[in-house]
Parts: sequence; C-alpha cells; structure tokens
Amino acid sequence: MIGILFLLVGVLFGYAVCETIFPNFDKIGEKTFSGKPLSLCSYYIRVPAWVFTGVLPLTWVTYLSAYVLKVFGGVEYPLAGANAVSLALFACGAAVLLWIRYKKCPSAGEKEAYDKKALLGELIFFGVLLVLFTELMFNTFSVKDGQLLVGYTVHSDFAPHMGMIRSFSYSNNFPTQYAHFAGEDVKYHFMFQFLTGNLEFLGMRIDFAFNLLSIFGLMATCTLLYALAVKLTGKRPVGGLTVLFFVFRSSPSLFRFLAELPKEELTLKYLWEYNSFFEYTDKENWGLWNIKVYCNQRHLAFAIAMMLLALHFFMPYVYEMAGKLQEKKNDFVKNGKEEKKNFSDWAKDVWKRFAGYCKTFFFTKTAFGFKHPLQALVLGILLGALSFFNGSVVIACCAMLFFMAAVSDHRLDYLITALTALILSVLESKLFIKGSAVSAQYFFGFLAENETLLGALDYMWKLWGVLLLFIGAYLLFGKGVKRYLVLVFSVPLVIAFTVFLISGIEVTPETHYLVKYYVSVNHKFVMLSEMLLSVFPAIMIAGLCEKRAMWFEQGVVLRRIVAVFLVVLLTATGVFEYHVVRNQDKGAYKYDLQDPVMAWIKENTDAEDLILSGSYDLNPVVLGGGMLYYGHGYYAASAGYDTETRERAVREMYAARSPEQLDALVKEHGIDYIIVDIEAREEYTVREYIIAATYEAVYTQGEDEWKFTVYDTRKPIVIPE
Repeated sequence: MIGILFLLVGVLFGYAVCETIFPNFDKIGEKTFSGKPLSLCSYYIRVPAWVFTGVLPLTWVTYLSAYVLKVFGGVEYPLAGANAVSLALFACGAAVLLWIRYKKCPSAGEKEAYDKKALLGELIFFGVLLVLFTELMFNTFSVKDGQLLVGYTVHSDFAPHMGMIRSFSYSNNFPTQYAHFAGEDVKYHFMFQFLTGNLEFLGMRIDFAFNLLSIFGLMATCTLLYALAVKLTGKRPVGGLTVLFFVFRSSPSLFRFLAELPKEELTLKYLWEYNSFFEYTDKENWGLWNIKVYCNQRHLAFAIAMMLLALHFFMPYVYEMAGKLQEKKNDFVKNGKEEKKNFSDWAKDVWKRFAGYCKTFFFTKTAFGFKHPLQALVLGILLGALSFFNGSVVIACCAMLFFMAAVSDHRLDYLITALTALILSVLESKLFIKGSAVSAQYFFGFLAENETLLGALDYMWKLWGVLLLFIGAYLLFGKGVKRYLVLVFSVPLVIAFTVFLISGIEVTPETHYLVKYYVSVNHKFVMLSEMLLSVFPAIMIAGLCEKRAMWFEQGVVLRRIVAVFLVVLLTATGVFEYHVVRNQDKGAYKYDLQDPVMAWIKENTDAEDLILSGSYDLNPVVLGGGMLYYGHGYYAASAGYDTETRERAVREMYAARSPEQLDALVKEHGIDYIIVDIEAREEYTVREYIIAATYEAVYTQGEDEWKFTVYDTRKPIVIPE
C-alpha cells in the first residue's frame, strides 16, 4: 500500500537525519539531564524523533508540490505527481544521509545497556496504554460493513476535520480553503487533516489513516513525557505516575458528584451506566478536560509530542547552567570559610559572589554561544512546520523555551530555533491567510465566573483540586532547577488566563459574552500545563514509596498506602470520565460509504465549487468533499471568520423573491451549487419555486419533506417574459 510506503519513507528519512545530525542521539537515554547514569531505553525518544523529523517535512513538501502543480502548472489532480516527487526526493535524501553516516561510523557501535526488569515493566505499561488508546480511537471512528461509524462524543468536532480531510483526498483543495467556510483563506490549522487525506488518497482506508496517526500522537506523547520525567528525576516511578496523571486528569468533580448523589441512586449499576460529563465548571459538560479531547482533536496529541521532543533537546542546557552556578557556589563556600572581620569584608564577599554569578550567567563563551547549531536549526524547522498542525502548541512551546533560555547555557541555539520557527510560521501564514494570522488580546479570567485573581484560583481549585496543592507545595519547598520548572511549565496556564487569541472578535464590553464563549479554545494551554506540572506530584508521591522517604524514614507500609490513596485521589475523576466516554460511544452516527449523495458530490464537485446549503455539521455532502459556503457557524466563528455577513447572505439567497434577485446574489457570492433539503427548509425561509425556476436541478433524491435537490447555478433556465 502506497500510504504505508509514504510513512515508511518519512520515518527512514527522519532516522537518517536524527542519527546523522543529532550528536550522540543513540545515547540520549544513558544519563539524566543533570548527568547521572540512567540506562533509559533511548527509543522512547528516538522513535518519535524519527517520525517527526521525517513525516513533518515530507508532508509539507508533498503539500507544496501539489500546490505548485495545481496553481502554477494547471494540473487538475496534483496529489499523484506531488507524492511521486516528494517520495523520490526523500528516499534519495535518506540514502545520501545514511551513506554519510556509514562513512563517518561504519560499525554499529555498542548496544544500549538496559535494566531488563525495568524495561519489561515499561513495555507492559505502554502496552496497556496502546490497547486503551486503540480502543478509544476505533470506538469513536471506524469503518464496518461499508459504513462509517462516528461516535457521539466526537461527531460535532469531526465535521470540520472530515470536511478538510475529504477536501484533499476527494476535492484537490489547492489553494486551500476552509471546507466549512469556502471561498476565503484558511485560518484553521489543517496539515494533520492534509496528512490524513493524503494517506487516504494513497489507498489507506480513512479510519486507519486517521486512527493510526492519532494513536501514534498519544503514544509518542506518553513515551516522551515518561522519558522527560525520568530524565528530570532519575526515577522511573515518577515517569509512570506522570503519564498516569496525564491520561486520567485530576479533579474533585467525581467526589462532588458522589456527595450530591441521592442515596437511592448511589449504586454500582447507576455509575456503570452513567454517560454524562460533569458540569461543575464552565464547559466541563463538553468533556473539555478529559481524554475525550484527544479523541475529538486528533491533531493535538500529535503536536504535543513534538513540543515534548523540543523540551528534551533544550533541557540539558538549563542543567548545564545550573551546574556551573553550583560549582561557582561551591568555590565561594570553600574559599570563604575564614571569619569576616567587619562589615566591609562581608560586603566585599557579597559583591564578589554577585559578580561571579553574573559573570557565569552572562559573560562566558557558553552562556550566549552555540553548542549544536545544526540541531537547533532542525528543531526550528520542525516547530515551524508544526504551526499549521496546531498553532496553539507552538505558541506554548516557544513561550516555555523563552523562559528556559533565560536560565540556560548556549542561548544562541534557542535563538536559532526561535527565529527559524518564527520565519516559517510567518511564511506559512502569508501563504494561507489574508491579513493577520491571529489576534492576541488581553483578557483575564479564562472561564472563571469571577474574573479576578482570587476568582481564577477558585476556578483552578474546582478544576484541578488536590493537584493544585501539590504544585503549590513543590513551588514553596522544592529545590534547584525543578523548582524553576514549576514556573516554566505554568507559562501555558498563564497564557490561557490572560490572552484571547481568536481573530475577528475585539475584546470590548459589548463583545464580552462572545469572548467568554470562544475563549474556551484556550483549554489546550491549561491541559499542557496540567500535563507537565503533573511531574511534581509524581515526584512527591513516588518519594513516599522509597525506603528513605523525603519526609520521614519510618512506616514504609503506611507511606505506600498513603501513596496509593493519593494516586486514586488524583486519577479517580479521569478514570470515571474515560468510562463515560466509552458509554457515550456505544452508539454511533452511521454513514453509508456508498451513499449516492456522497458519491455524487465526490464525482461532480471540486474544491473550487461553492455550495450553498443548510448549516451542516457532518453529513454525506461534507463526507463527499463538498466545499460549503456557510457550514456550521460555530466552527467558522471559532476560526475567526465573519459568520454574520455570510449567514445574512445565505438567508437572502434562499429567500430571494425573484429569479433576477437570486441570480444577482448568486453571482455576487460566487455560488456554484444550491442544495435544498430538510435542513435548509428547517433553518431558513426557502422559496424553492424561485430556485427551481432559475436553475436546472442536476440531482434529486427522496420525496416531500425529505426531498434532496442540487441546483447548478451554471445551468440557468430561460424564463419566458
């Protein structure tokens, strides 16, 4: 299958780049970030790196090749030629890089030394997660007996995703438009959907294409998060707990729900069959905070994994600076033991220390020098390439890297990465977006009812519960670099509570209600901080289980019981919500893949054809690759489009009182097809007799209220005078 070949060529190229360019990459698991021996399996980091370093640029080269072939070459179906070009180019590139690597290092080198017992436990742990994620993804999206099954929990969000996917695999969407607001630029990050669509175009069944990428994204996030936590602490249990807290969120919602439940309903049967999300914080009933998010937004975990990879490469620089400052401190302590005779001697000693720290921090060759500039360039390219996979994750990653750079060695490496990512992001925005790519405005409070600092803290307590106490405790009593990382990992959370990032809506008192509705898209920043900050409660809980605990040495059994209780406390809500997601997706929306409407749209329309329709979410027209003039308003509005103007235009066209008025409006807005069906009739005032008297009906199905008709505006009917 050519789709599998596409992925294999990408991974091979990524392997060649990483193993050739990244220094000592095969030994990345041998030490912690502070330099202590570790013997962690390096493939937890290396395999995701191979995929991102190969598949991301391969996807972009394929897209750009198709764009050039369609826009400048006039090729009607450009994806075939684009894939041929990109696969040949990357296969040759991989061969050259592997030859260079072989010439530099012909021997295979020493094998990694693993702790076999620990490795077995890790593989079982990740194997369980793989089963869990596979079940989730295929339960929410699968093909069975010729039908596409879309779970209830994801159906709404999948409307824009499937529209974009099919716009590439069926409709040659170059230059790219947003499938639910066609005819304008694309403001929505769509490259994950392009990758999925391209795999479907290459012959991979759509559920395999979408689900395999999604499962990889979640598994890569878990292995990279595990490795990050272990390399920060040198302790494998910390890595396992951090991943567990990521998958099953911390929240007091379950306990509040159980406390409020009437006694007669508090039964195992009731809880087993329960299928609604909690509603104790705003939008919580959307499933905004649990594992459902990664089923809905398949591109999110994929992007998070790339962000974690960047943190892995830059974290050693933070520890290098910390080590040098510690060495300087030790020198001062060693040389400053003599008694100070007077205040002047004490003041001179303080000044000497301050000057020494400043020199180490600012005025050494390594502080602002390069270490691995080529590695930094590759990371910048990957982060830049990620911008239209998920721009929010790139913003969060760059913000965290900025605060890491402030206390790091080799700051020019950070600069290379940041400038490269910025330049590529700007170029991509110029290619796809007319005008401003994003509008960053100050808005404090996120979804908190009381938009004050105390209101925000109250909201976070309702959202995170005990997790917030652990983070606060570590910030107060933690030591060294990890204490500073509490602040670094909190940066996305601060962004969520202070910045409104949607274009097209100005933050004013008059638009406050709209901002409050759409600011929920910032939930990704909150989830990123929660994921990374989970390492600190993991450190504290894992410490309880050690023979020599961080707090007290006696009562090992009791301490481990307390640790188990705390783990249950931190994961109970997330585990219950995972069960709720499974309950909700026992049923599914079903779409016949041989649906005649879907087939007609696929065969007779192209990405350049604008379709006037009801405000569809997911239906056969969308699955056929139809480009909607105005689909579901929420998706378009949250992407920053002017939905009010288009909705008004749709109402005017459907309600036109004469053929002349209708034809003038159709030409003004560039409509190619008009669909009249039950959804349009229920939502708008539709004068179908005017439409039927103006344009030829080119497709009809059903009768009476279920009648579905497509009118071709390029086939006008001559009306006698």
